Amino acid sequence: MTTGPPRWLLLIHQIPPRPAYLRVKVGRRLQALGAVAIKNSVYALPRGEQAMEDFQWVRREIVSGGGEATVCDALFVEGHTDADVVALFTKARDADYAALAAEARALARAAQRRRGADEARPSLLRLRKRLAEVIAIDFFGAPGREAVEGLLAVIEARVRNPPPATPGKALSAAGYRGRVWVTRRGVQVDRIASAWLIRRFIDAKARFKFVAGGGYRPRPKEARFDMFQAEFTHDGDLCTFEVLLRRFGIDDPALRAVAEIVHDIDLKDAKFGRPEAAGLARLLTGIALMNAGDPARLAHGGAAFDALYESFRRKP
Repeated sequence: MTTGPPRWLLLIHQIPPRPAYLRVKVGRRLQALGAVAIKNSVYALPRGEQAMEDFQWVRREIVSGGGEATVCDALFVEGHTDADVVALFTKARDADYAALAAEARALARAAQRRRGADEARPSLLRLRKRLAEVIAIDFFGAPGREAVEGLLAVIEARVRNPPPATPGKALSAAGYRGRVWVTRRGVQVDRIASAWLIRRFIDAKARFKFVAGGGYRPRPKEARFDMFQAEFTHDGDLCTFEVLLRRFGIDDPALRAVAEIVHDIDLKDAKFGRPEAAGLARLLTGIALMNAGDPARLAHGGAAFDALYESFRRKP
């Protein structure tokens, strides 16, 4: 049984069949607010002053259109749990991020073919605007966000500086020892995996720093990964883990297998069709739910990747 103060606001409504546009209008308004349907005609938002104001405005629209609506505090006692409702929000935002990621990949391919910044820039700005709108209603940090941000960062880099015709020389890990490695707060799949790879195979003395995200200016001896304008982040259809392997010239069959799994989870494109992806995704989700702090997520996630790596390294 859940106890404590109410955590949710519910909008319960009944919309008349006429005028027909009212139901569509209300549906779009609720979608823009990030509300999720608990059941037919019952929508939820995390409790807060802004959510209360938003639901009150929707209620007025419904009532002025001839319908009925009620806004109330909610505490789930039986049936639904808080975790169930959080999962609904996460699923909805992951669907939004997946749609944006698909558009971003298409734009990246088109920009690469045309090699023209002018054609890509308007679409890039539109995707950035839509991403900001989704982030604003991503109340529980859905993991799909990092893939979209990585893809858009790659496109922006290509718009500013077209990629060289040939890949550069592999970086030396010796030049990156003892660094402070900076990434966004709320680490999920790719950032947990990349941090493990950094500490295990690139910089054994690595320290990690977690920041808000866009606009962070690195200090001396800092290296950013899997964030906006990072030195190491998504490149085309490569996740950050894959980029680190490539940039540092790490050639290890067991790590390639791990990279394929991380790719399939992070980019959700089933490129490699790894059967282990679903199980590892569920495990990392559990680690994130059990540990709000990023250092704890890296510690527990690192142990999982240690075991996964050994399973491939020692496999006959």
